[in-house]
Amino acid sequence: MGKGAWRAWRTGRRIAPLIASLFVAATAVAAQDTCEPGTVILKGDWGAARFSVEVADDDSERAQGLMNREELALGAGMYFVYDRPRRASFWMRNTLIPLDVLFIDPQGVVRHIHHEAVPLDETPIDGGRGILTVLEINGGLARRLGITEGSLVRHPAHAAWDPAWPC
Repeated sequence: MGKGAWRAWRTGRRIAPLIASLFVAATAVAAQDTCEPGTVILKGDWGAARFSVEVADDDSERAQGLMNREELALGAGMYFVYDRPRRASFWMRNTLIPLDVLFIDPQGVVRHIHHEAVPLDETPIDGGRGILTVLEINGGLARRLGITEGSLVRHPAHAAWDPAWPC
C-alpha cells in the first residue's frame, strides 16, 4: 500500500466511527420537536442528521461564507439564508476546504446537492431558481450520510414558507 493510500485508509478508519456517531446522535435529536437558528436538521429515507451551523443572513456574512478557513468540524456547517427565494449560485473563491453545497427551497426541501466543491475553484456552482437557504458542510459528508435531493430540512428560516417539516 502506497503512502497516499495508507494515509487515506488511516483517515477513513478514524472518521468512520465519528460519522456513525454523528448519524446515530442526529437521529435521536431529529426526533425532538425543537427548532433553533444554530441548528439544521435533515431527514429522509436515509435517516437523519443534525448540524450546528453559523447563520449567514446578510450580504456581508454571505459574501464571506467559509472563506480562508482551514477546517470545519464534522458536525458543523454554514447556513446561508435569503429574504426571499432566488437563484442561488456559489463559488469557492478563497475557500480552502472541500464542501458539499445543499440548495434548499422555501418549504425546506433539498433541491440540488453539489458534492465536493473544489477549494479555490471560481467556477460558478448553480443551485437553480427558487432557493431560500443553502447549507455548506464538509465535502463528501452528504454522500457518506446518504443525504439526497428531496430530503427535508428543519430550520426556523422556513417557518413563514409552509415548510414540509415544520418546527
